[in-house]
Amino acid sequence: MTSSAAPAYRRMSVEQRRSQLLAAAVDLFGHRRPDDVSVDDVAAAAGVSRPLVYRYFPGGKQQLYEAAVQGAAQELTGRFAVPSSGPPTQRLADALDRYLAYVDEHDAAYGALLRGGSSAGTARTDAIVADVRRQAADQVLHHLAVTGPGPRLAMMVHSWIACVEAVSLAWLDEGKSTPLPELRAWLVDHFTGLLLVTATTDPESAGVAARVLGQETSTSPAGSLAVRLVRLAPAIDHLLA
Repeated sequence: MTSSAAPAYRRMSVEQRRSQLLAAAVDLFGHRRPDDVSVDDVAAAAGVSRPLVYRYFPGGKQQLYEAAVQGAAQELTGRFAVPSSGPPTQRLADALDRYLAYVDEHDAAYGALLRGGSSAGTARTDAIVADVRRQAADQVLHHLAVTGPGPRLAMMVHSWIACVEAVSLAWLDEGKSTPLPELRAWLVDHFTGLLLVTATTDPESAGVAARVLGQETSTSPAGSLAVRLVRLAPAIDHLLA
């Protein structure tokens, strides 16, 4: 009686094998610092040999990391666009629902995209991440009906996007314990608050805030926030005296 040894790996097409290796790399980069991931780690995770990884990715870890970042960026940027109708903060909420769904469904890829600060990072990966942020800012400004924003308004939008990224990563680190609808609502409130605070000292932001609030309803995110803020009014009456 004879037995044949199991093959070292399942035969795949070129694209299937490349996708398998990239998926293994994305998972590793998403859960570890890129500096702590090696080609041997990718090979072990995919169940293949080290030379096979280099066959498909001759550039080794660097090429794998760039491909992981590029793939995550392409999918994430597709989540930003929502219809240009309805109250602006509701549109923002809809876009965030799509964004956070990606974070939830592709947590490793999101981590690989945004956890920088490693030797694996290059000018190319930095440019990819910067382009994701630029497209996100462009979409927010589009729904505010703003083109060519001044420095204060642009800074406010970019700071909010940085907050969304930091909160998303923290949410992953804490085991996704906060329900996504609650997280999204809080981030929309944060945006509204940032816009209103900026409006108190920046004329351009004041005009944008007035236009946005004029499109809101009592049931939109900004309308709901206004109701909650009014309830706090008695606590600050003495500051207005």
